[in-house]
Amino acid sequence: MGVTGPPGPVMDRDEVDRALARLGAEYEAIETSLLALQDHSGRRLLEGAELTGVTKERWAAAEASITLLWAYFDAYTDALRGAREIRSRRRWSSREDLVELTELLRGESVTVAGSATATANAPTLHGGSGKLSERFSLATLVDRMNELYATSLDMVVAADAVWSALPARIDLLAAELQRTRKLAHSVGVRPGEHPAGDDLERITRTLTQLREQVVSDPLAYWNPTPGSSAPGGGRPDTTVYDREARALEDVRREIDAVLTVRQDAEQRLIRLRDVLSRADRTLAEARTARGEVLAKIAATEVPVVSGPPTVLQEQLATAAEYRRHAQWHRLSPLLESLEQKAEDELLRARESLTAVTQPLAVRAELRGRLDAYKAKVARHGLAEDPFLIERYDAARRMLWSAPCDLRVAEQAVLRYQHAAAELLRAPRVPEQSGPEDRRGEDRA
Repeated sequence: MGVTGPPGPVMDRDEVDRALARLGAEYEAIETSLLALQDHSGRRLLEGAELTGVTKERWAAAEASITLLWAYFDAYTDALRGAREIRSRRRWSSREDLVELTELLRGESVTVAGSATATANAPTLHGGSGKLSERFSLATLVDRMNELYATSLDMVVAADAVWSALPARIDLLAAELQRTRKLAHSVGVRPGEHPAGDDLERITRTLTQLREQVVSDPLAYWNPTPGSSAPGGGRPDTTVYDREARALEDVRREIDAVLTVRQDAEQRLIRLRDVLSRADRTLAEARTARGEVLAKIAATEVPVVSGPPTVLQEQLATAAEYRRHAQWHRLSPLLESLEQKAEDELLRARESLTAVTQPLAVRAELRGRLDAYKAKVARHGLAEDPFLIERYDAARRMLWSAPCDLRVAEQAVLRYQHAAAELLRAPRVPEQSGPEDRRGEDRA
């Protein structure tokens, strides 16, 4: 839709013909736009819908604007028809005809009657004075029609865009929601029994309400593009839809986890029993070792070995019960918790065994050190030294007797080491100790 030129002095015949041609083109463009608006799917939907909220308010204003728009167009049509009739009176228009045509084409010669109510309801026309009729120039009339058309089309296009986008997406999500609910029920995920079941109920309520609101008040879910002058500039507001779609995806992952539990529950239970059994055997070994340590090692604090926690066995029995009754939604979190606790229990049992057998490990290390030094002394030809033999026998009696005092035995081993080191460093007489061999002059 375009605009006409400004008013001016009396037009000549050529100016009149050019103006009429331009106005004719204006008329064709305006008529095409109005008919397109009349046939727009969004306008037809708005006329037949039970509207609420902001859409109801804006559609009432848009209807008034469209009514006024047609009234303006009819007045424009009549004015153009009158101008064409005057021009067609004679081939060469008279001065009087040209004056009349100039006034009609450039002056405020168009009267629109009975438009006061429509003008008052049209929000874009703030200049409406409530008069029973108004006078316009053809240029002003085109400007008014352009303004009314743009605002009406913007409202219609926005509503149609929301209706075209959101309800179909909501319906698809609702269908996916129903499939998820059936799957959830098959594994025992129900409202009041599992958080995911409660989430499904909430998503269902939200989607139902969202669809009702979108259908009755589409403009409440429209985000216009800031600064855009094009009709329908913007996009549907999908914030609520996107949030519920993400929530449903989270629920689907939860259901998948429960389904996975249903598929491998037996294997996981077998692995749990095996881990707990290994933990029990390790604790039993630790208790046996503690008795051995107490009998063989003296003056040593041996940590107490606790028994296996009965709570884990009880939870394992509960998990097996859940599996027998197909309560997968209960079994899933219990298995995850039990698997972690079982690994922790096995680690605790191993640490307990290590702590209990530490004195025996110390005794074994002292025995190995003593025998290593004896072998070293023998390589240097000092195996028959009486002093070393005495020190060795004293250390050996302490390490191989029960109960063994580790602190005293360690001191005895150190005395033997020191004595051996001193003899290895001391010079030897050839006839007493054989050929001199300094390869062994290393320190302990």
